[in-house]
Amino acid sequence: MADVLIAGGGVAGSALAIMLGRGGVAVDLFERSTFPREKPCGEGLMPAGVAVLEHLGLAETVGGAPFYGVRYHVGERTLEGRFPRTAGMPDSGRGQRRRHLDQVLFEAAANTPGVKAHTGVRVEAPLVEHGRVAGLLIEGQPARARLVVAADGANSRLRHLLGLDATLLRKRFGVRAHFRLAKGQYQPPWVDVLLGSGYELYVTPLPDREVLFAALTDVPCGGEVIDDRFHRWISSHPLLAARLEGAEPVSRTMGATWQTGMAKSVVFPGAVLLGDAAGSIDPVSGGGMTHALLTAELLAGYIQDQFDTGDEWMFQFEIHRRALLADFRRLTQVLLWLADHPRLAAVALSVGRRSPLVVSRLLGVAAGTRRLFVAGANRFGHLACPSRESAS
Repeated sequence: MADVLIAGGGVAGSALAIMLGRGGVAVDLFERSTFPREKPCGEGLMPAGVAVLEHLGLAETVGGAPFYGVRYHVGERTLEGRFPRTAGMPDSGRGQRRRHLDQVLFEAAANTPGVKAHTGVRVEAPLVEHGRVAGLLIEGQPARARLVVAADGANSRLRHLLGLDATLLRKRFGVRAHFRLAKGQYQPPWVDVLLGSGYELYVTPLPDREVLFAALTDVPCGGEVIDDRFHRWISSHPLLAARLEGAEPVSRTMGATWQTGMAKSVVFPGAVLLGDAAGSIDPVSGGGMTHALLTAELLAGYIQDQFDTGDEWMFQFEIHRRALLADFRRLTQVLLWLADHPRLAAVALSVGRRSPLVVSRLLGVAAGTRRLFVAGANRFGHLACPSRESAS
């Protein structure tokens, strides 16, 4: 019998399976899709996320196009900010197709001793016995374990069935497409963020001259086809229209509704929510995959160090996870407010040009390498997971 059952083989679930398997924990990993798979999401991995891939020895296999910071555009104003250098941390993020990243992580998990990985299987429900999750119902068959991890996405079925559904904070619509730039076309090593009227555009460099164009909006499409609206937004910005001159589409446009919010709790006796299942932060800050990797690493440390100490560690993990993501959430709230007020965003860009240290600090928060307040931070910018030795 496995020690841990993980529902969901995306970034969070697969990374956790790798870490636990290498730590001697027996894991069964279940994913309803097959790989490679496309996902309508952003594809920029921040420096702290790259650091987790380096810990796993998978950074080179994942690959990706480096980007060294973010450029914000409001009208004709631009603010360019580089990720701050932090000892022991990468100084760049990576842009990589999600279908490639997910497949690399899942295959690495499947090849990790102690991990049994399954694709094309449906996790139907948690098995709850005497008020505690004792396993999962998978395609009508029960599977039991000491711990269940729900990493089954923002619309988590397990979260819903456990009565932990997130409190909805905001509903957004996202759309994305990939293009291959014309030969000789310059690929800037930056993520570009352009604020428009009622929408934001995100441009992320990818390998092989590919580039991701993505948009987020609160505005319903009405009778207009979203693909037409998306391309109209892009063509309205001379910078983007010039970059796409001679480019060829390499994927179909995909869109999805994105709901941001926080789960009532990320723990239930015998179960832990991970990744977007635990509640998602608005994509405006670009940290989704990085948050998944950081929280997976945090959870792996707790399981390996305190698995045999009862359930108290799960509640410590929840507190620690909230502290880890607190600055990301604060930054996201600021960015969302600016996106809703483009004129004030333009003023903020002008102020930012005169305050490079403030911009550097904020980009460090987005990168996952700095805290807004430095006290008590380790090299990842969050409190270290207590070990058995330090807890005893």
